[in-house]
Amino acid sequence: MDTEVAAFRGVGKSYGRVRAVDGLDLVLRPGETVALLGPNGAGKSTSLDLLLGLREPDQGGVTLFGGTPRAAIEAGRVGAMLQSGGLMSDVKVREIVRLACDVHPRGRSVTEVLADAGITELAERRVDKLSGGQEQRVRFALAIAGDNDLIVLDEPTTGMDVSVRQSFWASMRAQADAGRTVLFATHYLEEADSIADRVLVLHRGRLIADGSSAEIKARAGARRIAFELHDGDLPDTGRFDEGLLRTLPGVRSLDVTARVPGVRTVRIRTSDADASVAGLYRAGLYPRGLEVTGVGLEQAFLTITGELDRNDAALESAR
Repeated sequence: MDTEVAAFRGVGKSYGRVRAVDGLDLVLRPGETVALLGPNGAGKSTSLDLLLGLREPDQGGVTLFGGTPRAAIEAGRVGAMLQSGGLMSDVKVREIVRLACDVHPRGRSVTEVLADAGITELAERRVDKLSGGQEQRVRFALAIAGDNDLIVLDEPTTGMDVSVRQSFWASMRAQADAGRTVLFATHYLEEADSIADRVLVLHRGRLIADGSSAEIKARAGARRIAFELHDGDLPDTGRFDEGLLRTLPGVRSLDVTARVPGVRTVRIRTSDADASVAGLYRAGLYPRGLEVTGVGLEQAFLTITGELDRNDAALESAR
């Protein structure tokens, strides 16, 4: 059995002066569901193109199942759903899916593919009469037209409404449960949080985080504290002092709103929630409805990429 599905080793790719991928080292293992995250221009689509042999790296090498991407694709081990490329018009959904199944080296049953992609009811519809979300589901059907070992998806749920996205990911989980490796790039961070068992974060062509969703959140090193402060809960001075809250241990950011006279809602992001809460009581404050929660994947993503941007800006200004 293959121990590596895919590997990037020292991979670099430039377009003129733009470094799209910068020294990428990465290995995908069998049975993983992996989310690829990053802001626009991070190198996600270029990395997928390199993986699929659509582009050649300037430095380093990419392998699929121990060989070249082309060899793996010709053997029918890879299915892909990309942002680029249209669908044939003037044909029915069943016809285009049948064609994909027929030409695939390890083609599956058309009926099974339609069912797995959730488009059985669209089988007799013409492709050019489909909505954007329905077209995406047809593209997914083409990606699973064969018995692939790796499925690569680039922004697969673009154009889908919430209910269709949920149905799509149920289909995707079934592919993973069947032992296939799934790699998907997405801008919907809640999808990565709920679907992926491994999250990769690219930024400026570099891999800056690699781990489970929980590990990525922990790396951001922050938790959220929320509570209300009533005028009667203030220290003996009776005056609200926002500066006092900012000096609490661990505080990274502070937001205070007063929507009701005499009542303030306070939200704190902190690197040490225990110390921050203890500091509240030491300062003579009495928070009501105190809640302490971890940051979501989106906030962790923004924290990690933001720190990198600040570090890069500091290095640039020091030159």
